[in-house]
Amino acid sequence: MVHLFRTSLGVMALAVATVGAGGVQAANGPFLAHQALYDLSLVKSRSNSINSARGRILYNFAGSSCEGYTSEFRQVSELDSGEGKVTLSDLRSNSWEDAAGKSYQFKIETRMNETEAGLVDGRAERDGDHINVKLKLPAPKSFTLDGKIVFPTEQIQRIIAAAKEGKSLLELSVYDGSDDGQKVYNTLTVIGQPIPPDRTAAPDPSTSDEHMKSLKRWPVTVSYFDRDVQQKEGEQTPVYAMSFELYENGVSRQLVLDYNDFVISGAMGKFDVKDSKPCN
Repeated sequence: MVHLFRTSLGVMALAVATVGAGGVQAANGPFLAHQALYDLSLVKSRSNSINSARGRILYNFAGSSCEGYTSEFRQVSELDSGEGKVTLSDLRSNSWEDAAGKSYQFKIETRMNETEAGLVDGRAERDGDHINVKLKLPAPKSFTLDGKIVFPTEQIQRIIAAAKEGKSLLELSVYDGSDDGQKVYNTLTVIGQPIPPDRTAAPDPSTSDEHMKSLKRWPVTVSYFDRDVQQKEGEQTPVYAMSFELYENGVSRQLVLDYNDFVISGAMGKFDVKDSKPCN
């Protein structure tokens, strides 16, 4: 269970960076630069391996389509598996991605309990029909990826574009530098019917913000599959799935994080809009 949780921390970094991306002036409209705080709590434990869970996600986004998009993400989580066994995890991620999805830089630090932090530091450059990746940490390494793979900000752009076109399914392969910097996830996004601005259940700071009141949103579920696992008979089980309501400006609310063994909810506790510099 702990291994699964540790593995999916990187996926959560991608997921939150993806649904929180803002400040972008893209073909599908302006996104919102902001800071969001999510309070985590346990929804259910399918294997009864977790008694309780709590934590927070803090996400900052800034940038523009001319200077690229920067994101800072931190998640601190505490899992109690009973009999005094508590696992404390601390994930920090900083990334930059250019507007055209051609360049992506990332630094990720993962710490479990009092162990030494695991570090990943690298960059990926799109070159024609492939992507060149150069890692500094955890060890120097260079390799290439399929050029059809997308980075996190482009992923959210694709999801919103598909939602606006009325599509219900979207398949993408995504690279975000998580795990050891060599992991690629195949993703399946399921997009529900749009929710009009005047329909709001369980209000949070985003629903009362003036920037958000006139915007529609979509219920979205993104499942992440390990690209390296060969599919056997039947359907492949996702490593992780994330459900949320996605606004057309890139902000998300009502997070539900499904790690297979257990499910965690992320309620937005704070939401602040940031100033962003327009492109000259």
